[in-house]
Amino acid sequence: MGKAVIFDMDGVICHTNPFHSMAFKEFFAKRNLFPTEEEFAAHMYGKSNSYIMSHFFGRKIEGEELLILEDEKEGLFREIYQHHVNPIDGFLEFFHGLKKNNLKTGVATSAPKANLELIAGKLDLFPHFESSMASEDVNKHKPDPEVYLKSASNLKVKPENCLVFEDSFSGITAGLNAGMRVVGVLSSHQKEELPPCHLYINDYKELDVKTVIRLIED
Repeated sequence: MGKAVIFDMDGVICHTNPFHSMAFKEFFAKRNLFPTEEEFAAHMYGKSNSYIMSHFFGRKIEGEELLILEDEKEGLFREIYQHHVNPIDGFLEFFHGLKKNNLKTGVATSAPKANLELIAGKLDLFPHFESSMASEDVNKHKPDPEVYLKSASNLKVKPENCLVFEDSFSGITAGLNAGMRVVGVLSSHQKEELPPCHLYINDYKELDVKTVIRLIED
């Protein structure tokens, strides 16, 4: 069956959160809303657009309205971020090391496909992914394990033979709910703010492929 490593994208492949903050600030400022950095930390990082917008607008944002608003905000993000696509330290070397060791790889993000295409496209990752999933590919978002279970199915690997890299509470929970081992990437949160993971890293320079294989086999 083989082994696989599945990456979330925001905060895991690239440190995009500061740029999502910029996009949301612009998005909310147009509507005379000015959330603080503390409010963003509590109610934005790792949360779905539906949750974020519903929280700050103080009413449920869903259906057609959500699609229109999400499109506007993510368009702002891509406009800002296209000039800054830059992987977390050591990511590319680590990623290509996995491929040299015949590990399957996938990406499972709650972001829209257009964001995934921007980031994975600029970093030339698509030829190396055996599975790529974005928000349009699932019905239930993290912390529901759907995106990770579908990824395992695409990769033709059992969930228990998959290792997930995640940076948010809901993402880590989704990986654990899928029955996978999880590495917490401490790009946007402290260890204490996250569920217990099998390992924590600040960046990929701290990690080698042997450790990954050992984590999956443990």
